[in-house]
This record gives sequence, C-alpha cells and structure tokens, in this order.
Amino acid sequence: MENRSESDSFEQKSQVGQRPRPAKREIKFRHSTQFVPILEHLQCSLLVSTYAAGKVVSVGAAEGRLHLGFSNFQQAMGIACGAADSGAADRLAIGGPNVIWLLRDAGELAAKIQPVGVYDGGYLARESFVTGNIHVHEMGWGNEGQLWVVNTLFSCLSTLHEDFNFVPRWRPPFITELSPQDRCHLNGLAMESGRPKLVTALGTSNSARGWRERKQSGGVLMEVESGEVVAEGFCMPHSPRLRDGAAFVLDSGRGRLVRVALNDGTIDEVAAYPGYGRGLALHGQFAFVGMSRARETSVFGGVPICEKPEEMRCGIVVIDLIAGRSVAYLEFESGVEELFDVQVIPGRRRTVICGPYPVEDEQLPVWVVPPEDRLGSLVAGGDGGFVSRKPRH
Repeated sequence: MENRSESDSFEQKSQVGQRPRPAKREIKFRHSTQFVPILEHLQCSLLVSTYAAGKVVSVGAAEGRLHLGFSNFQQAMGIACGAADSGAADRLAIGGPNVIWLLRDAGELAAKIQPVGVYDGGYLARESFVTGNIHVHEMGWGNEGQLWVVNTLFSCLSTLHEDFNFVPRWRPPFITELSPQDRCHLNGLAMESGRPKLVTALGTSNSARGWRERKQSGGVLMEVESGEVVAEGFCMPHSPRLRDGAAFVLDSGRGRLVRVALNDGTIDEVAAYPGYGRGLALHGQFAFVGMSRARETSVFGGVPICEKPEEMRCGIVVIDLIAGRSVAYLEFESGVEELFDVQVIPGRRRTVICGPYPVEDEQLPVWVVPPEDRLGSLVAGGDGGFVSRKPRH
C-alpha cells in the first residue's frame, strides 16, 4: 500500500459572481497497490466531484504513480461527459449550487499546459449557465448536444434554454405539479441513445421533502418513457447506469452495488463497500464507485450504512464485475469527507482541468486564440471586420 498527501487551496462556499476565498487545507490520501495498475491497464483517468470541499479531482496514473489534480468548483455535484464520434469525451458539464459550468476539450493544447508534456487530456472552462439553486444532481449529454439535468428541488428532469433558468421536460407521474419542494429527491440519471432512460428517487412522495419518511426502504428505480417503477425497496439509491440490458445501481444506504434486471425488476447484489455510495462509472470489467462518510444525522439517521460511522470511508472503490468483489481503492483520509460523482475519461492517462478560478488553482493563464487564417470566417460579413493593416507612409 502506498501513502501520499497533498496540500491544496480550499474555497469556502460563496455566491455566484464572488471569487472564492482561498485558504490552505491539507488533503491526505492513500491507495491500494492495484489501483494504479488498473488505471494504466484501462488507459483512462477519472474525474471526481467533491460537494463540501468544492473541488473536481482529476485522478490519473503514469509510470506506476498516482497523480491527483484539484480544481475549484463551488459545491461540485454532477459531471456530464459528452462523447464525440471518436469516442473521446469532448465536453464537460459540472453542476454547482447556482450555475452549470461548461468546459471544452483542450485538444493538442493539453500537452502544452504547464508543466509541459505532462497531460494528454484537458478541459477548458468556456461558459457558465445560471440555473438558480435548483439542487442540480446528475446530468447527461443528449442528442444534438442537449444537456439533461436532474432538477432535484423541482422533482423533474430539465434542459437548458437561454431565456429561462431551466425548462422542465419530465417528472414522475406521482408528482402533480412543478414546485420547489424536493418532494421525492430525484437524483440519478441513466442515458441511452441520447435520451434519458432511467432515474432514481429516494421516495415516491408528492409532499414537500416527504421522501424522508420512508428513506430506509422507499427508494425506486424508474423508467422515464413509461413512468413506471422498474424496481423498489432501495435505501437512498443513486447513480443508475446501463449495461447489457441491465441496470447497475448504488443502494447507497446499505453500502452496496446491485444489478437490476429490467425485464422483471430482480435485484442482485454485486458487491458491498464501506461508505455511502454516490457516483458510479463502468469501464471494462470494472465499476468505479464513489464512497462518502455521512454528513449529518437529520438526513442519514436510521440508515443502515451509518450505524457504524467509524467504519465508513471516503474515496473510490474499484469493483470487479466478473468476480463480484472490490479489488482496489483510493481513500481520502482527511480534507475530503464526501464525493458526489465519478466519471471515466477513456484514452486519457492524465487529465487537467483549467477551471474558472486559475489563481486559486495555482495555474498559469491559458488563452485560446484563433489563428489569423480563420479570423475572416469567424467575423460577421466574412471580410474579417476590423483587421490590422500595414501602416501607410
């Protein structure tokens, strides 16, 4: 087992438009001996969002060593990776308390970001969309670059439109009206062929925060198109993912990954893990599961996984789906208490994020400027608009 630590700038929670107030926080972590070889074998890196710590962590491996990078994003929640035709993720969306940040693939520029020659993938912050505090949870890129958002506060799935904070597109049949009351705690989203396929909710209540009354066993997995419940009886489920005609779901309150047969709703346990599960990524024969420690008793009181808080861990556990057991882990020993999302970036061993706060991230500025031979096509009128001329003598 290898033990390492990082010292990183930490931001306090702040409102939109305010720069975070930097302070130093030490983040200590350790990992099992198989964690790095698995990443190297899969030739991928990970992106992990940390809600309370306000960071997106890039996790990569190269030359037998683990590499972590920390980027500041207030209350980072869901991460959506958009895949181009080549299969590489060409865009990201990162959800926050009031905004969704939109990032684009850095392309060949990634190798030139300091330190030069280290990164083979990267994302540059390009835009932010103000949603207001709708409690963004998981998100997914759909057809024609449309972003689908789990709007937890309003108990619906939403898309974005420049004229509105959000556009409600779907809600569970038992939710009778659009209201900011977090009635069922809709949270997880699985996409298929560019459309929402499955969602998870912590309950089927139609009253304000009514899901809390049956949180021990009221969780459901639902099909979006039909609005029907596929499977039920979960304890605070999260992060549904589709593979080979089945759904993998985190039965978070019980600390286990389960497989759900979509034809009859049969639930089979794949493996257990010592934490509250949020964030699930499937790649190859492995599942990468985000684990968190419980935040506070008002929400997690009475939940089975929280009965032994001293045994709970925060980090990523790697589960072999064929063997049905955990085979590796990355654990945050201090500085990070809970994770929300985990995403795989295929084909990229070390990924860097140039986010909205380069000073706090201790990054050098990065500018992307079009080459001169493209200026004419980018400026209205096609003649280049204002262009430099040779001085007259």
